[in-house]
Amino acid sequence: VQFVESGGGLVQAGGSLSISCTASGDTFTNYAVGWFRQAPGKERVLVAAIIWSGLNTYYSDSVKGRFTISRDYVKKMVYLQMNSLKPEDAANYYCAQGPRLLGPYSYWGQGTQVTVSS
Repeated sequence: VQFVESGGGLVQAGGSLSISCTASGDTFTNYAVGWFRQAPGKERVLVAAIIWSGLNTYYSDSVKGRFTISRDYVKKMVYLQMNSLKPEDAANYYCAQGPRLLGPYSYWGQGTQVTVSS
């Protein structure tokens, strides 16, 4: 499977942005797609994940209540709606697929950059 992320850009703090990733290749309803982010000099971290079936989701504490992950299995797309953005949300956001919500994950995309101005 391969992922292509899109929708990143510049947004003011407090604003909203929606990013998406499109999968090509093998996807399985019991597998998970995760959104990760990596800021310069920091580790890549999982911020949200969803099972392709849509039955389960995961959010990190840092984004819970502000971000919403969703998916369209037919279109093989996964979305991340980001509200109330903070400067610390700025990062390169990646998609990946794995057998469980909390990983392990592989098949990373190239990422889409999100910049939040204060």
